[in-house]
Amino acid sequence: MIAKRVREMTPFIVMDVLEKAQQMQRQGIDVIHLEVGEPDFETPRCILDAAKKALADGHTKYTHSLGMIELREAIREHYASTYGVTIHPDQVIITSGTSPAMFMLFSTILEAGDEVIISDPHYACYPNFIRFLDAVPVLVTVTEDDGFQYRPQAIREKITPRTKGIVINSPSNPTGNLLSADRMQEIAGLGPWIISDEIYHGLVYGDTAHSILEFTDNAFVFNGFSKRYAMTGFRLGYVIAPRPFIRPMQKLQQNFFISANAMVQMAGIAALKHAGKDVAVMKATYDERRRYMIKRLRDSGFGITVEPTGAFYIFANARHISKNSYALAFDILEKARVGVTPGIDFGKNGEGYLRFSYANSMENIEEGMRRIERYLASR
Repeated sequence: MIAKRVREMTPFIVMDVLEKAQQMQRQGIDVIHLEVGEPDFETPRCILDAAKKALADGHTKYTHSLGMIELREAIREHYASTYGVTIHPDQVIITSGTSPAMFMLFSTILEAGDEVIISDPHYACYPNFIRFLDAVPVLVTVTEDDGFQYRPQAIREKITPRTKGIVINSPSNPTGNLLSADRMQEIAGLGPWIISDEIYHGLVYGDTAHSILEFTDNAFVFNGFSKRYAMTGFRLGYVIAPRPFIRPMQKLQQNFFISANAMVQMAGIAALKHAGKDVAVMKATYDERRRYMIKRLRDSGFGITVEPTGAFYIFANARHISKNSYALAFDILEKARVGVTPGIDFGKNGEGYLRFSYANSMENIEEGMRRIERYLASR
């Protein structure tokens, strides 16, 4: 018998789309990937060289369960120079990607029946982490015409004595939009713990991304190296937490994960210290693709009321085509040979939308737009 918590877990639909696309490719069908949120750039050379050197230098053993002090110190310096905030290296736990960080944090703060407020739409995995621990995700609707930003009053109305945290994600997956500084500051004062997913920081175009730590110490931060530094396969992330929570999460790390990979942690140090120029090039390229894709999608009739200015996603309104985003996404895949993510993957309020990723070459984006335009013309 399969455990109830697994039976009731929803699939990550974008992976279903990707795996179907890969199956088509094995059959010789050319598919353009606009579904997956993975940088198409090669990992910067300075990071690869650091990883190779780490192996050659014997960094193949366990590290401290909190992570190498050198990496935690580099993260402290990064948050000080980028956001002007002060954290101590002992407030940082290095993890094998941000998913273990989420698991450890939610396991530490949640009892059965506790509530965590998340936006709708939201990153698809948030509710599953929360429900896995017999806690309750509480949804707050955010809307296209408001740039998919939280309204603090809407959050306030959802707070109960069981509310343990409010999750914010800015820049956001799936919408690519940022939460304004004034709204972030107001949310920080609502009372519950603020859980800030900052994985897309560094990929912001025109606007400024703020860390929640600029506004409150009553917060936890998730961040990592996958998106900004094109290091998805390295699986390197971290959580920043108030000191009283570090030892409890450390015990989870010791029991379930031991430590993040030593060689990968050395690569992370190089990323923070030496990859700034590489990130600037990637960011400029993403911005060019972003502006191009927004125009092409609008010209094709998709609704984009507020232009996204972060991450590498566009969450486009496709309700004029179909209100069943799952069926529409797979129809586009099969008939247009373009992978896109259905909005329903990100919550009920995402239904009728499609998420397009511009983490692909301009050549492929141009061809993907042409294929979608032909698909729409044939309907």
